[in-house]
Order: sequence, then C-alpha cells, then structure tokens
Amino acid sequence: MKQRIYIDTSVVGGYFDEEFEEDTKELFLRLEKKEIIFVVSDLLDLELIDAPERVRKLLYKYPSDYFERVSLTEESMMLADAYISENVVGKTSLADSRHIALATVNKVDVLASWNFKHIVNLNKIKGYNSVNLRLGFAMIEIRSPKDLINYE
Repeated sequence: MKQRIYIDTSVVGGYFDEEFEEDTKELFLRLEKKEIIFVVSDLLDLELIDAPERVRKLLYKYPSDYFERVSLTEESMMLADAYISENVVGKTSLADSRHIALATVNKVDVLASWNFKHIVNLNKIKGYNSVNLRLGFAMIEIRSPKDLINYE
C-alpha cells in the first residue's frame, strides 16, 4: 500500500524555494514514481489562490490519480478549534490547525510541511497529539519533506 502523505502549502511552495527545493523535488520524484500518494485539501487550494502562478500550477502537471482529495468537515473544524482552545497554537494559526486536523481526521500516514514554527515543531506535535488522544483521534506523524525522501 502506498504511503499517504498530506502536504500543506509550504511543500508546494518549497518546490521553488532555494532553501527547500532539492528535498522537495526529491519528494515529488517519489510521487512521480508512484511510491506515494499526496493527500491534498480544499484548504490547500484556497491558500494557493494568492501564490505565484508557477506555484499555483505545479500540482496540475500531475495526473489526478496521484492525489487523494479531502475537504474540511465539521469534525476537522472542531478539532482545529480544539488545538487553539487548548493553546497548542494561537488563533492566528487557524489555517495551520486546520491542516493538522484534516490530516488527523483523514488518517494519513504522515503530514509533510516546511513550517517549523507551527507544524514541524516537537512541542507543537506533542500538543496536537495530546489533543488528538484526549478527543479519541489517532496520533499524527508530522515530518519535513527531508525526512520523507529515500536515501540510497
């Protein structure tokens, strides 16, 4: 079974960012080889609206069967709100909380992000998982794309 990797907007943007480009392109190479499937959300679509054109259009160069699409639901919005009310992150991080909640509710194998402040951060991950367990959800695995590429 292919690994299901939820990607947030930072991964799409990282494809064109000098600092993250090499590792991000390696992750996309795994996608092209059909080793993994990207789980993408309507939240990602909304965030990409204001991105530069090359970032907006990156995912369109791949066939739709390379992706699994998920949408915000009442359940995922409730979970995202719980992260904020439990002070895992502040109210200004609602979008980040929603990405975590979407990945959690949809039981992905791992969430990939380059956001080290609010997402790929050990203290935040512990907080998200504490809320998840308390509310009956599974723990979420969160990594940077660098951790998800194959080293041979």
